[in-house]
Amino acid sequence: MTARSALRRYMLVSFLTWLPVGLMMTSMVLLLTERGLSLAQVGLVVTVFSIVTVVLELPTGGLADVVGRRVVLAASAAFLTAGLALMSVSTTFWMFLVSGVLKGVARALSSGPATSWYVDTLHRIEGHEADLKPGLARGGAMESVSLCVGVLAGGGLPLVVPPSLMFPLAAPSLLGSLAAAVLLVVVLLALPEPGRFRRSPVGASPEQVRRSPAAVAPEGAHARRSLASVLREVPATVASGVRLAVGGPALRRLMAAAASSGVVLVSIELLTPGRLAELAGTAERGSMAYAAVAALGFAGSATGSTLAPRVARLAGGSPRGAIAGSALTALSVGALAATAGLGGAAGLLTAGVAYVVLFVGGSVTGLLCLEMTHKAVTAAERTTVTSTSSLSLQSGGILANLTLGTLAAHAGVAPAWAVAATMMLASALLFVRMPAATVSSPAQALPARSGSD
Repeated sequence: MTARSALRRYMLVSFLTWLPVGLMMTSMVLLLTERGLSLAQVGLVVTVFSIVTVVLELPTGGLADVVGRRVVLAASAAFLTAGLALMSVSTTFWMFLVSGVLKGVARALSSGPATSWYVDTLHRIEGHEADLKPGLARGGAMESVSLCVGVLAGGGLPLVVPPSLMFPLAAPSLLGSLAAAVLLVVVLLALPEPGRFRRSPVGASPEQVRRSPAAVAPEGAHARRSLASVLREVPATVASGVRLAVGGPALRRLMAAAASSGVVLVSIELLTPGRLAELAGTAERGSMAYAAVAALGFAGSATGSTLAPRVARLAGGSPRGAIAGSALTALSVGALAATAGLGGAAGLLTAGVAYVVLFVGGSVTGLLCLEMTHKAVTAAERTTVTSTSSLSLQSGGILANLTLGTLAAHAGVAPAWAVAATMMLASALLFVRMPAATVSSPAQALPARSGSD
Protein backbone atom coordinates (compact mmCIF):
# COMPACT_ATOMS: atom_id res chain seq x y z
CA MET A 1 0.00 0.00 0.00
CA THR A 2 1.24 3.50 -0.83
CA ALA A 3 0.72 6.69 1.15
CA ARG A 4 -1.69 7.95 -1.53
CA SER A 5 -3.72 4.75 -1.38
CA ALA A 6 -3.89 4.93 2.42
CA LEU A 7 -5.09 8.54 2.22
CA ARG A 8 -7.83 7.68 -0.27
CA ARG A 9 -9.10 4.89 1.97
CA TYR A 10 -8.98 7.11 5.04
CA MET A 11 -10.92 9.87 3.26
CA LEU A 12 -13.57 7.39 2.08
CA VAL A 13 -14.03 5.91 5.56
CA SER A 14 -14.15 9.42 7.08
CA PHE A 15 -16.92 10.39 4.65
CA LEU A 16 -18.95 7.23 5.22
CA THR A 17 -18.58 7.38 9.01
CA TRP A 18 -20.37 10.71 9.30
CA LEU A 19 -22.82 10.45 6.39
CA PRO A 20 -25.41 8.43 8.40
CA VAL A 21 -25.19 10.96 11.25
CA GLY A 22 -25.82 13.87 8.88
CA LEU A 23 -28.72 12.08 7.21
CA MET A 24 -30.62 11.52 10.46
CA MET A 25 -29.72 14.86 12.11
CA THR A 26 -32.50 17.12 10.85
CA SER A 27 -35.40 14.62 11.08
CA MET A 28 -34.59 12.70 14.28
CA VAL A 29 -36.48 14.85 16.80
CA LEU A 30 -39.42 15.27 14.43
CA LEU A 31 -39.58 11.51 13.86
CA LEU A 32 -39.64 10.78 17.58
CA THR A 33 -42.36 13.33 18.29
CA GLU A 34 -44.46 12.22 15.30
CA ARG A 35 -44.29 8.65 16.64
CA GLY A 36 -45.81 9.83 19.93
CA LEU A 37 -42.87 10.69 22.20
CA SER A 38 -43.04 13.76 24.41
CA LEU A 39 -40.19 16.27 24.46
CA ALA A 40 -39.15 14.90 27.85
CA GLN A 41 -38.93 11.39 26.40
CA VAL A 42 -36.98 12.70 23.41
CA GLY A 43 -34.55 14.34 25.82
CA LEU A 44 -34.19 11.08 27.73
CA VAL A 45 -33.39 9.14 24.54
CA VAL A 46 -30.71 11.68 23.62
CA THR A 47 -29.35 11.62 27.19
CA VAL A 48 -29.07 7.83 27.15
CA PHE A 49 -27.15 8.04 23.87
CA SER A 50 -24.75 10.55 25.43
CA ILE A 51 -24.27 8.51 28.61
CA VAL A 52 -23.51 5.33 26.67
CA THR A 53 -21.02 7.20 24.50
CA VAL A 54 -19.21 8.77 27.45
CA VAL A 55 -19.09 5.55 29.51
CA LEU A 56 -17.69 3.50 26.62
CA GLU A 57 -15.36 6.15 25.20
CA LEU A 58 -12.17 4.99 26.95
CA PRO A 59 -12.85 1.21 27.00
CA THR A 60 -13.53 1.17 23.26
CA GLY A 61 -10.41 3.25 22.62
CA GLY A 62 -8.38 0.72 24.60
CA LEU A 63 -10.07 -2.10 22.70
CA ALA A 64 -8.99 -0.58 19.38
CA ASP A 65 -5.41 -0.35 20.65
CA VAL A 66 -5.50 -4.02 21.67
CA VAL A 67 -7.46 -5.87 18.97
CA GLY A 68 -6.85 -3.50 16.06
CA ARG A 69 -8.54 -0.63 14.28
CA ARG A 70 -10.45 -2.51 11.59
CA VAL A 71 -12.43 -4.84 13.83
CA VAL A 72 -13.56 -1.95 16.07
CA LEU A 73 -14.57 0.20 13.10
CA ALA A 74 -16.48 -2.74 11.62
CA ALA A 75 -18.28 -3.29 14.92
CA SER A 76 -19.16 0.42 15.02
CA ALA A 77 -20.65 0.25 11.52
CA ALA A 78 -22.66 -2.86 12.46
CA PHE A 79 -24.10 -1.22 15.60
CA LEU A 80 -24.93 1.95 13.66
CA THR A 81 -26.66 -0.05 10.91
CA ALA A 82 -28.81 -1.80 13.50
CA GLY A 83 -29.50 1.38 15.51
CA LEU A 84 -30.66 3.45 12.54
CA ALA A 85 -32.71 0.59 11.08
CA LEU A 86 -34.45 0.16 14.44
CA MET A 87 -35.07 3.90 14.71
CA SER A 88 -36.74 3.84 11.28
CA VAL A 89 -39.36 1.32 12.40
CA SER A 90 -39.67 2.20 16.10
CA THR A 91 -43.12 3.09 17.40
CA THR A 92 -42.63 3.11 21.18
CA PHE A 93 -40.40 4.91 23.67
CA TRP A 94 -38.55 1.71 24.59
CA MET A 95 -37.74 0.88 20.99
CA PHE A 96 -36.29 4.37 20.51
CA LEU A 97 -34.36 3.97 23.77
CA VAL A 98 -32.75 0.75 22.51
CA SER A 99 -31.95 2.52 19.25
CA GLY A 100 -30.24 5.28 21.26
CA VAL A 101 -28.13 2.70 23.10
CA LEU A 102 -27.05 1.05 19.84
CA LYS A 103 -26.11 4.42 18.35
CA GLY A 104 -24.19 5.34 21.50
CA VAL A 105 -22.16 2.13 21.30
CA ALA A 106 -21.47 2.85 17.62
CA ARG A 107 -20.36 6.41 18.36
CA ALA A 108 -17.98 5.30 21.10
CA LEU A 109 -16.48 2.58 18.90
CA SER A 110 -15.91 5.02 16.02
CA SER A 111 -14.07 7.62 18.12
CA GLY A 112 -10.48 7.51 16.91
CA PRO A 113 -9.77 4.18 15.17
CA ALA A 114 -9.95 5.51 11.59
CA THR A 115 -7.49 8.31 12.28
CA SER A 116 -5.26 5.92 14.24
CA TRP A 117 -5.33 3.49 11.30
CA TYR A 118 -4.21 6.23 8.92
CA VAL A 119 -1.42 7.49 11.21
CA ASP A 120 -0.16 3.94 11.90
CA THR A 121 -0.22 3.12 8.19
CA LEU A 122 1.55 6.34 7.18
CA HIS A 123 4.21 5.79 9.86
CA ARG A 124 4.74 2.27 8.54
CA ILE A 125 5.18 3.55 4.98
CA GLU A 126 7.12 6.80 5.49
CA GLY A 127 8.49 6.56 9.03
CA HIS A 128 7.57 8.35 12.23
CA GLU A 129 8.65 11.77 10.90
CA ALA A 130 5.98 11.71 8.18
CA ASP A 131 3.96 14.93 7.90
CA LEU A 132 0.51 14.14 9.29
CA LYS A 133 -1.17 17.49 8.64
CA PRO A 134 -2.11 17.12 4.93
CA GLY A 135 -3.75 13.72 5.38
CA LEU A 136 -5.51 14.59 8.62
CA ALA A 137 -6.72 17.83 7.02
CA ARG A 138 -8.28 15.97 4.09
CA GLY A 139 -9.87 13.43 6.41
CA GLY A 140 -11.33 16.19 8.57
CA ALA A 141 -12.59 18.00 5.48
CA MET A 142 -14.31 14.83 4.26
CA GLU A 143 -16.06 14.46 7.64
CA SER A 144 -17.43 17.99 7.36
CA VAL A 145 -18.41 17.57 3.70
CA SER A 146 -20.20 14.35 4.65
CA LEU A 147 -22.17 16.10 7.39
CA CYS A 148 -23.04 18.95 5.03
CA VAL A 149 -24.25 16.57 2.32
CA GLY A 150 -26.08 14.43 4.88
CA VAL A 151 -27.89 17.38 6.49
CA LEU A 152 -29.07 18.72 3.14
CA ALA A 153 -30.12 15.29 1.83
CA GLY A 154 -31.74 14.27 5.10
CA GLY A 155 -33.64 17.55 5.30
CA GLY A 156 -34.95 17.29 1.76
CA LEU A 157 -35.67 13.56 1.57
CA PRO A 158 -38.97 13.62 3.55
CA LEU A 159 -40.31 16.16 1.05
CA VAL A 160 -39.87 13.82 -1.93
CA VAL A 161 -40.75 10.44 -0.42
CA PRO A 162 -44.40 9.54 -1.18
CA PRO A 163 -46.37 8.96 2.05
CA SER A 164 -47.94 5.93 0.41
CA LEU A 165 -44.52 4.31 0.08
CA MET A 166 -43.27 4.84 3.65
CA PHE A 167 -43.39 7.25 6.57
CA PRO A 168 -41.45 10.24 5.11
CA LEU A 169 -39.63 11.19 8.33
CA ALA A 170 -38.26 7.64 8.60
CA ALA A 171 -36.60 7.81 5.18
CA PRO A 172 -33.43 9.68 6.30
CA SER A 173 -32.63 7.20 9.10
CA LEU A 174 -33.33 4.24 6.82
CA LEU A 175 -30.99 5.67 4.18
CA GLY A 176 -28.47 6.29 6.97
CA SER A 177 -28.69 2.61 7.91
CA LEU A 178 -27.89 1.63 4.32
CA ALA A 179 -24.93 4.06 4.31
CA ALA A 180 -23.66 2.48 7.54
CA ALA A 181 -23.90 -0.96 5.93
CA VAL A 182 -21.79 0.31 3.03
CA LEU A 183 -19.26 1.58 5.60
CA LEU A 184 -19.11 -1.90 7.14
CA VAL A 185 -18.24 -3.47 3.78
CA VAL A 186 -15.63 -0.79 2.99
CA VAL A 187 -13.94 -1.20 6.38
CA LEU A 188 -13.70 -4.97 6.02
CA LEU A 189 -12.35 -4.83 2.47
CA ALA A 190 -10.26 -1.65 2.35
CA LEU A 191 -8.55 -1.29 5.75
CA PRO A 192 -5.85 -3.92 6.23
CA GLU A 193 -4.59 -3.84 9.81
CA PRO A 194 -1.09 -2.32 9.92
CA GLY A 195 1.55 -4.02 12.07
CA ARG A 196 1.93 -2.11 15.31
CA PHE A 197 4.31 -2.04 18.23
CA ARG A 198 3.31 -4.04 21.24
CA ARG A 199 3.69 -2.38 24.59
CA SER A 200 7.21 -2.97 25.85
CA PRO A 201 7.77 -4.73 29.20
CA VAL A 202 7.85 -2.57 32.30
CA GLY A 203 11.38 -1.36 32.97
CA ALA A 204 12.68 -2.18 29.52
CA SER A 205 15.29 0.24 28.18
CA PRO A 206 15.01 1.81 24.71
CA GLU A 207 17.95 -0.34 23.60
CA GLN A 208 16.19 -3.52 24.77
CA VAL A 209 13.06 -2.45 22.91
CA ARG A 210 15.05 -1.84 19.74
CA ARG A 211 16.71 -5.26 19.91
CA SER A 212 13.56 -7.20 20.73
CA PRO A 213 12.54 -9.36 17.74
CA ALA A 214 8.95 -9.34 18.96
CA ALA A 215 8.73 -5.57 19.23
CA VAL A 216 6.50 -5.33 16.20
CA ALA A 217 3.18 -7.14 16.13
CA PRO A 218 2.73 -8.73 12.69
CA GLU A 219 -0.40 -8.16 10.70
CA GLY A 220 -3.08 -10.68 11.63
CA ALA A 221 -1.59 -11.33 15.06
CA HIS A 222 -4.74 -10.02 16.74
CA ALA A 223 -6.81 -12.87 15.30
CA ARG A 224 -4.67 -15.49 17.04
CA ARG A 225 -5.15 -14.08 20.52
CA SER A 226 -7.65 -15.47 22.99
CA LEU A 227 -10.62 -13.45 24.16
CA ALA A 228 -9.40 -13.67 27.75
CA SER A 229 -6.00 -12.17 26.89
CA VAL A 230 -7.67 -9.35 24.99
CA LEU A 231 -10.01 -8.53 27.85
CA ARG A 232 -7.11 -8.56 30.32
CA GLU A 233 -5.09 -6.13 28.21
CA VAL A 234 -7.82 -3.52 27.60
CA PRO A 235 -7.85 -2.08 31.18
CA ALA A 236 -4.04 -1.88 31.17
CA THR A 237 -4.11 -0.09 27.82
CA VAL A 238 -6.73 2.38 29.04
CA ALA A 239 -4.77 3.07 32.23
CA SER A 240 -1.56 3.55 30.25
CA GLY A 241 -3.23 5.95 27.81
CA VAL A 242 -4.87 8.00 30.56
CA ARG A 243 -1.59 8.22 32.49
CA LEU A 244 0.10 9.42 29.31
CA ALA A 245 -2.60 12.03 28.64
CA VAL A 246 -2.54 13.34 32.20
CA GLY A 247 1.20 13.07 32.76
CA GLY A 248 2.55 14.45 29.48
CA PRO A 249 2.97 18.25 29.54
CA ALA A 250 1.92 18.67 25.91
CA LEU A 251 -1.03 16.29 26.19
CA ARG A 252 -2.31 17.94 29.37
CA ARG A 253 -2.58 21.22 27.50
CA LEU A 254 -4.23 19.55 24.52
CA MET A 255 -6.84 17.91 26.77
CA ALA A 256 -7.62 21.31 28.36
CA ALA A 257 -7.94 22.86 24.90
CA ALA A 258 -10.40 20.10 23.92
CA ALA A 259 -12.51 20.88 26.99
CA SER A 260 -12.63 24.57 26.03
CA SER A 261 -13.72 23.62 22.51
CA GLY A 262 -16.49 21.48 24.03
CA VAL A 263 -17.81 24.51 25.94
CA VAL A 264 -17.94 26.57 22.74
CA LEU A 265 -19.54 23.86 20.59
CA VAL A 266 -22.31 23.15 23.08
CA SER A 267 -22.95 26.86 23.58
CA ILE A 268 -23.58 27.05 19.83
CA GLU A 269 -25.73 23.91 19.63
CA LEU A 270 -27.71 24.91 22.71
CA LEU A 271 -28.38 28.57 21.98
CA THR A 272 -28.34 28.99 18.19
CA PRO A 273 -31.65 27.21 17.34
CA GLY A 274 -33.65 29.43 19.70
CA ARG A 275 -31.85 32.55 18.51
CA LEU A 276 -32.61 31.72 14.86
CA ALA A 277 -36.23 30.88 15.65
CA GLU A 278 -36.54 34.29 17.32
CA LEU A 279 -35.05 36.00 14.27
CA ALA A 280 -37.10 33.99 11.76
CA GLY A 281 -40.38 34.57 13.57
CA THR A 282 -41.61 30.98 13.96
CA ALA A 283 -40.19 27.65 15.12
CA GLU A 284 -40.73 26.11 11.67
CA ARG A 285 -38.86 28.89 9.88
CA GLY A 286 -36.20 28.79 12.59
CA SER A 287 -35.73 25.06 11.99
CA MET A 288 -35.28 25.66 8.27
CA ALA A 289 -32.85 28.51 8.97
CA TYR A 290 -30.87 26.34 11.37
CA ALA A 291 -30.61 23.51 8.82
CA ALA A 292 -29.23 25.97 6.26
CA VAL A 293 -26.83 27.56 8.74
CA ALA A 294 -25.70 24.14 9.99
CA ALA A 295 -24.92 23.05 6.43
CA LEU A 296 -22.91 26.25 5.90
CA GLY A 297 -21.17 25.60 9.21
CA PHE A 298 -20.09 22.15 8.08
CA ALA A 299 -18.81 23.69 4.84
CA GLY A 300 -16.86 26.17 6.97
CA SER A 301 -15.49 23.29 9.00
CA ALA A 302 -14.30 21.56 5.83
CA THR A 303 -12.64 24.80 4.73
CA GLY A 304 -10.91 25.16 8.10
CA SER A 305 -9.56 21.61 7.96
CA THR A 306 -8.22 22.22 4.46
CA LEU A 307 -6.59 25.50 5.47
CA ALA A 308 -5.04 24.19 8.70
CA PRO A 309 -1.69 23.04 7.19
CA ARG A 310 -1.26 26.41 5.44
CA VAL A 311 -2.18 28.32 8.61
CA ALA A 312 0.43 26.31 10.56
CA ARG A 313 3.05 27.01 7.90
CA LEU A 314 2.33 30.75 7.80
CA ALA A 315 2.16 31.03 11.59
CA GLY A 316 5.45 29.21 12.09
CA GLY A 317 4.26 25.89 13.49
CA SER A 318 1.21 23.98 14.70
CA PRO A 319 1.02 25.61 18.17
CA ARG A 320 0.99 29.12 16.67
CA GLY A 321 -1.53 28.00 14.08
CA ALA A 322 -3.74 26.68 16.91
CA ILE A 323 -3.46 30.08 18.62
CA ALA A 324 -4.72 31.76 15.43
CA GLY A 325 -7.61 29.30 15.12
CA SER A 326 -8.59 29.73 18.79
CA ALA A 327 -8.51 33.51 18.49
CA LEU A 328 -10.69 33.43 15.37
CA THR A 329 -13.17 31.11 17.11
CA ALA A 330 -13.30 33.35 20.19
CA LEU A 331 -13.86 36.46 18.07
CA SER A 332 -16.70 34.73 16.20
CA VAL A 333 -18.48 33.74 19.43
CA GLY A 334 -17.88 37.26 20.69
CA ALA A 335 -19.53 38.57 17.53
CA LEU A 336 -22.58 36.40 18.25
CA ALA A 337 -22.74 37.94 21.72
CA ALA A 338 -22.27 41.49 20.43
CA THR A 339 -25.00 41.17 17.78
CA ALA A 340 -27.52 39.32 19.96
CA GLY A 341 -29.62 42.49 20.09
CA LEU A 342 -30.02 42.77 16.32
CA GLY A 343 -33.24 41.61 14.72
CA GLY A 344 -34.61 40.75 11.30
CA ALA A 345 -32.41 40.21 8.27
CA ALA A 346 -29.41 41.95 9.85
CA GLY A 347 -29.51 39.59 12.83
CA LEU A 348 -29.82 36.51 10.60
CA LEU A 349 -26.95 37.63 8.39
CA THR A 350 -24.55 38.42 11.24
CA ALA A 351 -25.45 35.21 13.08
CA GLY A 352 -24.92 33.13 9.93
CA VAL A 353 -21.57 34.71 9.07
CA ALA A 354 -20.30 34.41 12.65
CA TYR A 355 -21.43 30.76 12.75
CA VAL A 356 -19.53 29.87 9.58
CA VAL A 357 -16.35 31.74 10.57
CA LEU A 358 -16.52 30.10 14.00
CA PHE A 359 -16.37 26.63 12.45
CA VAL A 360 -13.49 27.64 10.18
CA GLY A 361 -11.43 28.70 13.20
CA GLY A 362 -12.53 25.74 15.29
CA SER A 363 -11.52 23.26 12.59
CA VAL A 364 -8.09 24.84 12.22
CA THR A 365 -7.49 24.47 15.96
CA GLY A 366 -8.99 20.99 16.12
CA LEU A 367 -6.95 19.65 13.21
CA LEU A 368 -3.67 21.00 14.55
CA CYS A 369 -4.45 19.69 18.05
CA LEU A 370 -5.14 16.28 16.53
CA GLU A 371 -1.78 16.33 14.75
CA MET A 372 0.05 17.31 17.95
CA THR A 373 -1.79 14.59 19.88
CA HIS A 374 -0.75 11.87 17.43
CA LYS A 375 2.85 13.10 17.51
CA ALA A 376 2.90 12.75 21.29
CA VAL A 377 1.82 9.09 21.45
CA THR A 378 2.82 5.71 20.08
CA ALA A 379 0.64 3.18 18.30
CA ALA A 380 0.16 1.23 21.54
CA GLU A 381 -1.97 3.97 23.14
CA ARG A 382 -2.95 6.03 20.10
CA THR A 383 -6.72 5.44 20.08
CA THR A 384 -6.99 5.52 23.88
CA VAL A 385 -5.41 8.97 24.02
CA THR A 386 -7.59 10.31 21.20
CA SER A 387 -10.60 8.90 23.05
CA THR A 388 -9.39 10.76 26.15
CA SER A 389 -9.34 13.93 24.07
CA SER A 390 -12.89 13.24 22.89
CA LEU A 391 -13.93 12.66 26.51
CA SER A 392 -12.37 15.99 27.48
CA LEU A 393 -14.38 17.71 24.75
CA GLN A 394 -17.58 16.06 25.97
CA SER A 395 -16.76 17.04 29.56
CA GLY A 396 -16.51 20.65 28.45
CA GLY A 397 -19.88 20.21 26.76
CA ILE A 398 -21.43 18.85 29.94
CA LEU A 399 -20.10 21.87 31.85
CA ALA A 400 -21.64 24.19 29.26
CA ASN A 401 -24.98 22.37 29.41
CA LEU A 402 -25.09 22.74 33.18
CA THR A 403 -24.12 26.42 33.29
CA LEU A 404 -24.63 28.34 30.07
CA GLY A 405 -28.23 27.23 29.57
CA THR A 406 -29.14 28.53 33.03
CA LEU A 407 -27.20 31.75 32.41
CA ALA A 408 -28.96 32.30 29.08
CA ALA A 409 -32.37 31.67 30.65
CA HIS A 410 -31.79 34.31 33.32
CA ALA A 411 -29.62 36.89 31.52
CA GLY A 412 -30.04 36.19 27.80
CA VAL A 413 -27.85 34.56 25.17
CA ALA A 414 -25.35 37.45 24.94
CA PRO A 415 -23.77 36.90 28.39
CA ALA A 416 -23.63 33.14 27.83
CA TRP A 417 -21.83 33.55 24.52
CA ALA A 418 -19.54 36.14 26.08
CA VAL A 419 -18.47 33.61 28.73
CA ALA A 420 -17.83 30.96 26.04
CA ALA A 421 -15.81 33.46 23.96
CA THR A 422 -13.70 34.39 26.99
CA MET A 423 -12.95 30.73 27.76
CA MET A 424 -11.96 30.06 24.16
CA LEU A 425 -9.69 33.11 24.01
CA ALA A 426 -8.05 32.08 27.30
CA SER A 427 -7.45 28.58 25.90
CA ALA A 428 -5.15 30.10 23.25
CA LEU A 429 -2.64 30.64 26.07
CA LEU A 430 -2.32 26.84 26.33
CA PHE A 431 -0.37 26.85 23.06
CA VAL A 432 2.12 29.52 24.12
CA ARG A 433 5.55 27.92 24.59
CA MET A 434 3.95 24.56 23.90
CA PRO A 435 6.18 21.63 24.91
CA ALA A 436 7.38 19.55 21.99
CA ALA A 437 4.67 16.99 21.16
CA THR A 438 6.92 14.07 20.25
CA VAL A 439 7.18 10.50 21.53
CA SER A 440 9.80 9.94 24.16
CA SER A 441 11.70 7.26 22.31
CA PRO A 442 12.19 6.70 18.61
CA ALA A 443 12.24 3.00 19.34
CA GLN A 444 8.51 3.16 19.93
CA ALA A 445 7.83 4.51 16.48
CA LEU A 446 6.83 2.33 13.59
CA PRO A 447 9.59 1.48 11.12
CA ALA A 448 9.36 2.89 7.64
CA ARG A 449 8.54 0.45 4.91
CA SER A 450 8.72 1.07 1.19
CA GLY A 451 7.00 -0.68 -1.62
CA SER A 452 3.39 -1.86 -1.74
CA ASP A 453 1.50 -4.48 0.24
